[in-house]
Amino acid sequence: MANPKVLAIVLAGGEGTRLNPLTAERSKPAVPFGGRYRLVDFVLSNLVNSQIHSIYLLVQYKSQSLIEHIRRAWSVSNIIADHFVTVVPAQMRGGPEWFQGTADAVYQNLGLIEHHRPDIVAVFGADHIYRMDINQMVQFHLDHEADMTVAALPVPLDQGHNFGIITPDSSFRIIDFQEKPAQPKPIPGDSQHCLSSMGNYLFKTQVLMDALEDAHVRGEKDFGHDVLPRLIRTHKVCTYDFTSNQIPGVKTYEEPSYWRDVGNLDAYHAAHMDLLGLEPRFDTFNPDWPIYSDHYFGPEARIISGEIRNSIIGEGTIINGGNIRNSVIRHEVMIEPDVDIENCIIMDYNVIGRGSRLRRAIIGRYNLIEPATVIGYDPTTDRQRYPISPSGIVVVPKGKRGQIRVY
Repeated sequence: MANPKVLAIVLAGGEGTRLNPLTAERSKPAVPFGGRYRLVDFVLSNLVNSQIHSIYLLVQYKSQSLIEHIRRAWSVSNIIADHFVTVVPAQMRGGPEWFQGTADAVYQNLGLIEHHRPDIVAVFGADHIYRMDINQMVQFHLDHEADMTVAALPVPLDQGHNFGIITPDSSFRIIDFQEKPAQPKPIPGDSQHCLSSMGNYLFKTQVLMDALEDAHVRGEKDFGHDVLPRLIRTHKVCTYDFTSNQIPGVKTYEEPSYWRDVGNLDAYHAAHMDLLGLEPRFDTFNPDWPIYSDHYFGPEARIISGEIRNSIIGEGTIINGGNIRNSVIRHEVMIEPDVDIENCIIMDYNVIGRGSRLRRAIIGRYNLIEPATVIGYDPTTDRQRYPISPSGIVVVPKGKRGQIRVY
């Protein structure tokens, strides 16, 4: 099959409870990331850069922020019929239920697959940070005549309980799969790592449709818990080695095969720190494989005075003094004089008042941090006011929209 027709279904309904309060008013894929992105931008950029342009985005929890972002950032040509990024809320076509799981979400939209009649259906998650040429996975899928292919990469053994763990044979066929096991099986010959599913799947179209119909009859709702373990007993299910994926333009100093699940506050903060430095682990600047997002139409950042080291500064931000180190400042943030910010993520539309000291903190949108506020230095005091992650990251929840203006 020289040029298979691929339909992408992106599962973007995640509630993201472990990222609360960042997900108090938005779904996980809509959470801001870096200086100008949302989490969903990474999977959509990978698809578009891979010349996969037929994309359905299945949404559910607190989806309005995500829907608005897709409208602004991901409008593609309507001249070519199969070029689209379309948001699909739960339609409840089979009854009164919302999406009950990943497999159920796709099952409820089998009509979309039937309408497009693709050769391959790509079912991908929407909340990971990575670059991937999906065409290379498609070619692997075809070369191995697989019914289903699961992208995978090694993760430390002590983190394996967070993922679906794969055991393949020497021909890449999956012979065992454990969904978030308490004691994951290590990779043969590597006792420190196990092979983790990335939650990215390719299916022969009819195999997927038959498997979802069967799962629905059985009352099964999830790919990892239900569909994948059943298919490995009846079909050829292969694992694709993500570490073999080659992306043009990746620098030699970047971490090979960078992939992060930013499902909790500590992982989210750590992934931001990976963007920093002269030689970051993950460099967002790559003209050969760009990460797309919405276009900001405000002014440039303005640096009036202050000392800034190893930080990202978003558009429209004004820095009027202070000391900023190892931090990500998104757009339209006002930094007043004598502020000290270290290892922080400051989201859009914030004012950081004169003399404030912030360390290892995430400041949600639309906050006025009063002058001389101290956050991140006294865990006991911080815990009385704000949520704190297990490693001590302090999170100031989103403020009230409209109460803050930088200009």
